[in-house]
Amino acid sequence: MLVRDWMTPQPTTVTPDTPVLDALKILKERGFRRLPVMESGRLTGIVTRKDLKDAMPSKATTLSVWELNYLLSKLAVSEVMARPVVTAAEGEYMEDAALRMQEHDVGGMPVLADNGSLSGIITITDILRAFIQIMGLQEGGKRLTFDMPDVPGSLAKATGAVQPSNIISLATTGHREGHRRFVMRVVGDEVAGAAQRVRDAGIRVIEE
Repeated sequence: MLVRDWMTPQPTTVTPDTPVLDALKILKERGFRRLPVMESGRLTGIVTRKDLKDAMPSKATTLSVWELNYLLSKLAVSEVMARPVVTAAEGEYMEDAALRMQEHDVGGMPVLADNGSLSGIITITDILRAFIQIMGLQEGGKRLTFDMPDVPGSLAKATGAVQPSNIISLATTGHREGHRRFVMRVVGDEVAGAAQRVRDAGIRVIEE
């Protein structure tokens, strides 16, 4: 699953000299949380709704309405945007993009094409959509979690045991003391008895 398949293409952008109030208006009207900042066709920063709101004067300010409006009209995106920008590449795997988001504690990243131009934006919401599809949640069926020895042939034994049910997703949740835990989703024939068939094969079923 590649970033290009899940990103939002051609994202709305602003420039460094865009007034903060205008950027906030764009985010509110279009329901976005972040805006890439472009200058002369090049990505120079990114600004989030939180960045913009944090730049607003405190409600406890003693400034008059006229003074506030004047100051806000002069405040530009360039003064609050984040840079350098953490980015993703169109052709990279979704899991690599998700890991980078976690490492840098960001909720979204601009996506660059091979030539360095901005082609999209990928967010936590997109990561969740991809995860839901990978796990087959929208296809129904039955979810099984089982623990197996981390040795060659264990998984083949489990996949054989669930037949005639059909496996639509399979994921591992980690390694512990020579064992590995798997989460499997099955659909189709005789789904109700899949867990018992796995047990009968000598595999420990943790959840069903």
